[in-house]
Amino acid sequence: MKLSTQKRMAADVLKCGENSVWIDPDRQEEVADAITKSDIRRLVQKGAIKKEIKNGQSRGRTRKRLAQKKKGRRKGHGSRKGTKQSRKREWISRIRAQRKMLKRLREEGELEQKDYRSLYRKTKGGRFKSKKQLKVYMEKEGMITGGKDE
Repeated sequence: MKLSTQKRMAADVLKCGENSVWIDPDRQEEVADAITKSDIRRLVQKGAIKKEIKNGQSRGRTRKRLAQKKKGRRKGHGSRKGTKQSRKREWISRIRAQRKMLKRLREEGELEQKDYRSLYRKTKGGRFKSKKQLKVYMEKEGMITGGKDE
């Protein structure tokens, strides 16, 4: 049974595309008799014609990918942006700032030599993304008290 005209009218009535229109297979004869938009509206009210709900886009894969990135995965050559030199320059400026802060804290006597050495190695290993993160770590571990802001 050809219901393309009814489907087109139903799409107009329901304000959706023709592919989103669902016609009850048990009531096709009733739908075939509908020749005006008012007939279609009546069938929509009865439930013989419905608008199918579009599926959303799942975020499951994205969440999984972000979890992996949080663990430090997915950092291969294909994922890198910027040249090797620009990435290294960024790292150099970050590490210099962190080392300067550690040196200052050691000279002022706020940081013991043992803690200084431990933190120095951690910064070299890329443990901290910024001076702020380093400071938060030191406060959490009880190495210094959160006084001056550097």
